[in-house]
Amino acid sequence: MSRLPSLAADAVPAEALTLFAQIRKAAGMLPNAYAVIGGHSPAALALLLSGDAALSKGTLSRADIEAVRLAVSALNGCDYCVAAHALIGEKSGLSREATRALRAGRAQTGDSRRDALVQFALTVAGTRGTVPEAAVQAVIQAGVTPAQVIETLLVIALITMTNLVNRVNDTAVDFPLPQ
Repeated sequence: MSRLPSLAADAVPAEALTLFAQIRKAAGMLPNAYAVIGGHSPAALALLLSGDAALSKGTLSRADIEAVRLAVSALNGCDYCVAAHALIGEKSGLSREATRALRAGRAQTGDSRRDALVQFALTVAGTRGTVPEAAVQAVIQAGVTPAQVIETLLVIALITMTNLVNRVNDTAVDFPLPQ
């Protein structure tokens, strides 16, 4: 049940309505998480969407991005994002077995490079202080480029923001629950 107040349609800022129309056109729906974020802060939603647009022009594959989003969301305990990114992950080429493993905190996608990337993301998201050099070297030795390391950090930052909003708000999940 949502904890942040729902806004009446006439109270939603005009900037948000424009973003909502773009999301509906691209996704065929307005996910509850985006409605909450944009309804209260169009600037925050615009930042998230621009981050996603930047990632789409980067060097990580869509499956890489979704694997990291799913693993970090599971680590953070965000049921909303786990459901969303399990579905999107399968649509981006992750197997159902891979999404199950990622939801369980295991970097087992069937792709050794992607597994190293996910393990790196889990280390970064799950620890404090300087990330151990061994973690950085392991991901680079697995074939992940420095550019992809930076892009992975952006994925972590963006998904952590939505994880936090959904955990604070207890956003109602409007995606199918993963099997």
